[in-house]
Amino acid sequence: MPALPCGDRGGGEPLSARLAGFFRSLFLITLPVLALDQVTKALVRNHLRLSDDIVLIPHWLDITYALNPGAAFSLLTNAPPWVHHWFLIGLSAVAIVVLLVLLWQNFRLGLINTALALILAGACGNLIDRLSYGVVTDFILMHYYAHDYPIFNVADSAITIGVALLLISSLFGPGSSHSASPKTPA
Repeated sequence: MPALPCGDRGGGEPLSARLAGFFRSLFLITLPVLALDQVTKALVRNHLRLSDDIVLIPHWLDITYALNPGAAFSLLTNAPPWVHHWFLIGLSAVAIVVLLVLLWQNFRLGLINTALALILAGACGNLIDRLSYGVVTDFILMHYYAHDYPIFNVADSAITIGVALLLISSLFGPGSSHSASPKTPA
């Protein structure tokens, strides 16, 4: 087996390029989204009472302070308390480690990298809430008159957008069965 050039870890790229790409994703995407999530949650916790409602766009969008013991979009809300605490904290911690590894492997800024960085920000934001308060602060209520979508937060939005970007990448990115491929003559 030939020796690897200095700084190369077998991925074909020097370690410095991998580190630069990894930290670029963290500093340009993950940390700003995480900061936005934590600042907005703190504003809601400090300036509203539980269940307070501020109408932003009548019949469409409100700020409504809610506490969510479950997962994103109020999933598992009625589960036993140990699920809320240990299972969701453990699941979040494992997801964060997996996302960091995937970001390390996909260090070039692109659609997949952006998606992973957004999901990481969301997972970290909701984990911080769970560890600090035992529940997640939600406050964005989208609705059409009496038809409500579950209340969510910036972290939930980041996770949803990240997953959507991953789906788009898998459906239309290079190597997908839906991407344009050159026609070969018959």
